[in-house]
Amino acid sequence: MKTHIIPALKLTLVLLLFLSFGYTLIVCGISYLSTGKGEGKKIIQNGKVLGYEYIGQHFTNDKYFCGRPSANNYDASVSGGSNKSTTNTDYIKTVKARIDTFLIHNPEIKKSDIPAELVTASGSGLDPDISPEAAFIQIPRIAKVRKISIIKLQELVKKNTEHPLFGIFGPEKINVLKLNIALDIIK
Repeated sequence: MKTHIIPALKLTLVLLLFLSFGYTLIVCGISYLSTGKGEGKKIIQNGKVLGYEYIGQHFTNDKYFCGRPSANNYDASVSGGSNKSTTNTDYIKTVKARIDTFLIHNPEIKKSDIPAELVTASGSGLDPDISPEAAFIQIPRIAKVRKISIIKLQELVKKNTEHPLFGIFGPEKINVLKLNIALDIIK
């Protein structure tokens, strides 16, 4: 019996120490060597941090493209969805309120044309990307507010569209923060 218990206890102690401290230090070391030193990929303009590439932001001004709603107010420390079912009455009210708000700011759009991603939160609550369709549907509002031609805005959206890896892995997407920064640059 001693021949089995003592090696098991030793192995348990070694694994406890490694997994509690060693693994954590290795992961922290690797993240420190990466871009951003483990703090995420910052988007900086004129020396000012505008946001992070992989964390969504809330844009409420009509002159900007809006992204996906967040169930956690875009707080990366509490990443997660609402976990409410599509039959939950609170969830249905929330989505209806988001649809109504979107229609107030985009009166020329029909309710049935609104992409679901503009009124439903992602699983992480931090999604920084939207589909090209979600960007194109917002162009009339932005063109009117900024007095920019629709064609110029369509070109901007196409230019900021990220295509699937190798043309097959993943959907086309647009980082909303990067798109809005590019929008501020055009005249």
